[in-house]
Amino acid sequence: MAFSSLSEFIAALEKNDELVRISQFVDPELEISEIADRFSKLPGGGKALLFENTGTDFPVLINALGSEKRMCIALGIGSLDEVAGNIASILELLSEPRQNWISKISVLPSLARYAGYMPVKSKKKAPCQEIVHHNPDLGSLPVLKTWPFDGGKFFTFPLVHTVDPETGNRNVGMYRMQVFDKNTTGMHWHRHKTGASHFEKYKKAGKLIPVAVALGGDPVLTYCATAPLPDQLDEYIFAGFLRKSPVRLVRALTQDIDVPADADIIIEGYVDPKEEFRTEGPFGDHTGFYSLTDTYPVFHVTCITHRREAVFPATVVGIPPMEDAWIAKATERIFLWPIKKTVVPELTEMNIPEFGVAHNLTITSIAKSFPGQAEKVMNALWGAGQMMFNKYMIVLDRHEIIADYAEILRKISNLDFNLHLTFAKGPLDVLDHSAQSMGYGSKLGIDLTSPYPEEMVSYPGNKPPELSRSEVEKGYDSILASESVGDKHPGVRILLLTVKKRNRTELFQDLLSHLDSSKSSYPRIVVLVDDNVDVTDYFVTAWVALNNTDPVRDIILFPYKGDVLLLLDATSKDSELNDFSRPWPNIIVMDDKIIKKIDEEWDKLIPFKFIESPSHRFGKMVRNAGAIANPGSFNSH
Repeated sequence: MAFSSLSEFIAALEKNDELVRISQFVDPELEISEIADRFSKLPGGGKALLFENTGTDFPVLINALGSEKRMCIALGIGSLDEVAGNIASILELLSEPRQNWISKISVLPSLARYAGYMPVKSKKKAPCQEIVHHNPDLGSLPVLKTWPFDGGKFFTFPLVHTVDPETGNRNVGMYRMQVFDKNTTGMHWHRHKTGASHFEKYKKAGKLIPVAVALGGDPVLTYCATAPLPDQLDEYIFAGFLRKSPVRLVRALTQDIDVPADADIIIEGYVDPKEEFRTEGPFGDHTGFYSLTDTYPVFHVTCITHRREAVFPATVVGIPPMEDAWIAKATERIFLWPIKKTVVPELTEMNIPEFGVAHNLTITSIAKSFPGQAEKVMNALWGAGQMMFNKYMIVLDRHEIIADYAEILRKISNLDFNLHLTFAKGPLDVLDHSAQSMGYGSKLGIDLTSPYPEEMVSYPGNKPPELSRSEVEKGYDSILASESVGDKHPGVRILLLTVKKRNRTELFQDLLSHLDSSKSSYPRIVVLVDDNVDVTDYFVTAWVALNNTDPVRDIILFPYKGDVLLLLDATSKDSELNDFSRPWPNIIVMDDKIIKKIDEEWDKLIPFKFIESPSHRFGKMVRNAGAIANPGSFNSH
């Protein structure tokens, strides 16, 4: 179904017991995000939250898409696979061979109904323009500061509208916006995004960029702004298909650009490509780490319009799981069929685990029929849209369960590493702090499919540091704690070690000493993490390891007792010990004072059973005060 406002969606959430109303005042600076973080990490995503008293005229809705059930309510479906089935039916119609003109014409009635989902231009007065502010002040909106070391307040659920000056194609993207003052914000256009492409074209033409930012309205619009659509596909055509009703558009009041008529709030303005970029950030990001300061274009606000009863939508991102994990899960299910039909026909299933924060890990299964097919799938996916940001990819046979992590780890830890690992280089997410260069680094594909004889050709791996046995026998004082995954999951030959930060040669010496002295059977994979990681918590260890590694740099294959072992150095990197020139970010946790305040006021504020702050679990992992983890502190424990 199509929702005509965020209030309609709120009513549907309440009807389905998916909403908690909070009527007491809660500060948009840190307090709302602390409460939202507690709910979002509950099993199944907790509840959506409506903060009705924000110190402004606008309530805040948060965690609204933070569960599979709420995503389905937003999309008006019973299951996420339902959308994939609808897309599959269209692709089948378009791709099915037709023998004659009669059979070709016969599909037209089926396709005609989809033409009715095209966006339509309305000349009537739009709900989003009921109230007009020609002297705009962003301070009138309850914009959140979500984490203690954020550079300021950020719009976190904005639908940013731009138009390609050459083709006229519209782009609706979700780019965070830091509030600089009453009428300017940052515009976080990454170099890989369509918004950045439009910026470059306007810069070349020497023109201002008309921009409109929509907030709220039908939640389908918000989802579509996050969806990995091809550049030439209008987000509002896709939204019309999903909501089974066209998106109604209206002309903005001060900019030559169309906006969704049913949105709750519209912020109109422009970006001047000639203007000097401004420093933006830090920002507690979806990786669970702060993204650090950088310079971005400046958005100048010319007008704000909104409904009389507008609701301000927001989200908070950080250490998974959070609301964005459920949005990513919807994308995984919805786009499986299009990927299969247009890019990788042998693909049978796909899983993007939440601890991989969308781009770090993808697990797939395929119907394999020839040698090298797993590598073909890896390369095809790494070249497909936003899948180019994927860092680790695992390929299984079609009969394997892609969410059976213990079995997948068992298979990986018993691989012939020289045969079944594929290293590559390419684009990475700009937010990947482990890459040697921003936005560029290495990738690893792991082939767990049944091998063909032709695939049994060995390639040498990276060489370990050269050591003598006398050096090895010096001891292993850098290793502080160990956890054998096989003790809980038999057959998984993986050893997790927490270590004091040292150079890699010394760590390697200590590792060999540790293995030599161990009375248990030796592992085949060893993962090194910093001494602030609890290696008995496998979710956290996986999240840290995937975030902190660049595969080519951080994987070493080395001989041991007639076998080949794999070492993954998932420790934090710095210039002194690792020749790593980029600053290393801190993980994201809430300020102790905010946690204490919410704890003490919980019963008064929130009509829901008490939830402990997730930051208690992660607080010990913070290095120093600030968004940057000071490399000098790594030797202090």
